[in-house]
Amino acid sequence: MKQPSLFLPHGGGPCFFLNENGPVPPEWRSMGDFLANVIADLRERPRALLVVSGHWEEPGFTVHSGERPDLLYDYGGFPEHTYALRWDAPGAPDVAREAARLIERAGFRVGEEQNRGWDHGVFIPLKVAVPDADIPTAQLSLRRDLDPAAHIAAGRALAPLRDAGVLIVGSGMSFHNMRLRDGSVAGAADAFDEALTAAVTDPDPVARDARLAAWESLPHARLAHPREEHLLPLMVAAGAGGTDKGSHVFRDHVIGWTVSGYRFG
Repeated sequence: MKQPSLFLPHGGGPCFFLNENGPVPPEWRSMGDFLANVIADLRERPRALLVVSGHWEEPGFTVHSGERPDLLYDYGGFPEHTYALRWDAPGAPDVAREAARLIERAGFRVGEEQNRGWDHGVFIPLKVAVPDADIPTAQLSLRRDLDPAAHIAAGRALAPLRDAGVLIVGSGMSFHNMRLRDGSVAGAADAFDEALTAAVTDPDPVARDARLAAWESLPHARLAHPREEHLLPLMVAAGAGGTDKGSHVFRDHVIGWTVSGYRFG
């Protein structure tokens, strides 16, 4: 069955696992509950995942085609036990190479590697969403120039994977300004979120993609994203959405920000 494409908020560092063997901290509980139901809310369990994380950039789009990727604990200052977390899903080299073929066919140069571990933009939200680590997973990098139109086009090229049972996941944060976490930008965060959601849910997919490519024109855009690496996974998910309408599937307020999740299809 055809899978949707998703843009998921992945939280901050290992935020869902700060309490060793304990509950998700209250501030992150709503997001954790949302992630925990992502797979259950699908009409059919995906045969594989292709994840684009805001924590991997390369000069050109690059796929991770390893069969048993390790984990990359690319966060700092958290409790010691969070550096021993495991999420040992099998890789999906067939999906990675098909993704590379599709993006290359769309006119992009594509790299391939097998040694980089999955960063926390992959294993932290998926440890919540797929706790048994039993869905094969591949990862695609961002392109370092962070060109939104290029990422939408790459996502559009990946759309056939959805017909083959692959769930395409953009993992980032719809608001991401690490310098402002005290609630002082709550109004601006709300305004940006409303404008971003209006763009994502535009019923005309051509207009939607154009509005997302011009995301810097949204109110408080550069306050929301001083650097847009956490927003670009949304562009890939939207492109992969094709003509399917975007829907707003999650909203919460965490660390002074308004944060949303989206689904296409």
